[in-house]
Amino acid sequence: MNFSVIMYPSEANFAAWESLGNQGWGPQDMAPYLRKFHTYTPPRPEIANYLSLDRYMNQENQGKDGPVPVTLPDVYGVFNKAWGESFERLGWRNDADPISGRKVGTFTAPLSVDGTTGRRGYAAAYYSPEVAQRPNLDLLAETVVERVLFMKDADGQAVATGVQVRSKGEESRQISATREVIICAGSLNSPQLLELSGIGQRELLEKHNIPVVVDRPGVGENLQDHCLAGINFEVADGQISGDIMRDPNVVQSLVQLYEDTRAGPLAGMPISMAYLPLMDHNGQLSNEKVQELLTQHLDQGLQDLPLAQQKQYALQRKLLQDGSNASSQYMFLPIQTHMLPGKTTMADVLAKSLPGNYITILVLHNHPFSRGSVHIRSGSPEDTPIIDPNYLSHPLDIEILARHVQYLDQIVATAPFAGLLKPNSREPERAVDLTDLEKTKEIVKERLYTCFHPSGTCAMIPVELGGVVDAQLRVHGTRNLRVVDASIFPLEPSGNIQATVYAVAERAADLIRGG
Repeated sequence: MNFSVIMYPSEANFAAWESLGNQGWGPQDMAPYLRKFHTYTPPRPEIANYLSLDRYMNQENQGKDGPVPVTLPDVYGVFNKAWGESFERLGWRNDADPISGRKVGTFTAPLSVDGTTGRRGYAAAYYSPEVAQRPNLDLLAETVVERVLFMKDADGQAVATGVQVRSKGEESRQISATREVIICAGSLNSPQLLELSGIGQRELLEKHNIPVVVDRPGVGENLQDHCLAGINFEVADGQISGDIMRDPNVVQSLVQLYEDTRAGPLAGMPISMAYLPLMDHNGQLSNEKVQELLTQHLDQGLQDLPLAQQKQYALQRKLLQDGSNASSQYMFLPIQTHMLPGKTTMADVLAKSLPGNYITILVLHNHPFSRGSVHIRSGSPEDTPIIDPNYLSHPLDIEILARHVQYLDQIVATAPFAGLLKPNSREPERAVDLTDLEKTKEIVKERLYTCFHPSGTCAMIPVELGGVVDAQLRVHGTRNLRVVDASIFPLEPSGNIQATVYAVAERAADLIRGG
């Protein structure tokens, strides 16, 4: 679950959403919702001092009475402290609070962890208990929604009358809707359900013998996901990393510590972050160099793209040209990782296959130019959709990600972080020197992995631009069908998207209550 990290998007991200025709989704509109979903509990003073939190996290700026608990548990160590100090020496530390949407530089993000119980905080556990007691809630477990049911009104708009579902061991049945139907199936399954229900590309629906209710070609298109690449660094003698948990005795002792105290390393992942503008091996790129890359990789054939994509790219261009906006996110993980061809599961990725102890620095590409798709494989809800993330298909993406990976050389060579690592001991071995951009691009391609942040497949974009939902989150061409999940993001925001998903859901709740 993204290691429970709570990352906030930038003000520029929400400004971009609004400028794509979505009134009410700008930075001032969304700021209250980033606070509404959570309650922040400050860490112990010793932790706050250790991480210099007082420099950039103001308790008064955080959520005060939301359902999801957020804190910084007692899990941080010398690597986290050194991370912040090294970035400061490199000139990348400032006092902006991440929740303000203006953060560039290093910080340690809070986790969605209950500081009292040590339990991971998430919607099902912390939004649901009181709601579950309401007499108007029926939760159907082991039940698949096969399609949304429609009729047409006098204006020719589709009206959702209910859903067809099938519970385990039972026949399909219909459930009527008296007001509206809300789809919250995520960026991969919401477009699938729309297509199964007759909303999508006409040619695709007819191919699978699905009656066309609304011809909406944008359904399942515009898929964006943060991809990343990571390098392993062996820790210096006398230091330890999470790799020591290959020892079952260590694991058992930490499990026991957590069970007894709800504390210790298993109470949360000690990750530290940095948001940085476009970098390369030597540091931040000049305005001239950024413009050169944009001219070379973005401007060619731009006029041939759909108008919505032209508008998206224009906004992304501004984000790259703005030296105060984060083009990528750097993440310190206290363990080794293996994003390699054939390593598809998290068990593979997190396996401690290297002898010795390592940490990983991951580089996440915040605003990808590549666009993928998600579409039905057949007319059966049992068949998983065809997912094509299309990573790095746009040439600018590999330029951005590889150049950021090059900057790792500077980070790990800067004290005090440098003193915690063995010099020139990295995996892959050829990543010891990242000065060569073309070589770094090959390393990025080899170690490319998903951040599990898919978004955009039911994009909140005006109908004339090919969007799927309007600013009220209603599906274009329907009267009472909404989508509420990350699929409505018109553009991928910065960082881990869970906090943004919660904020969108809270905003949607207000829209739904408003009729």
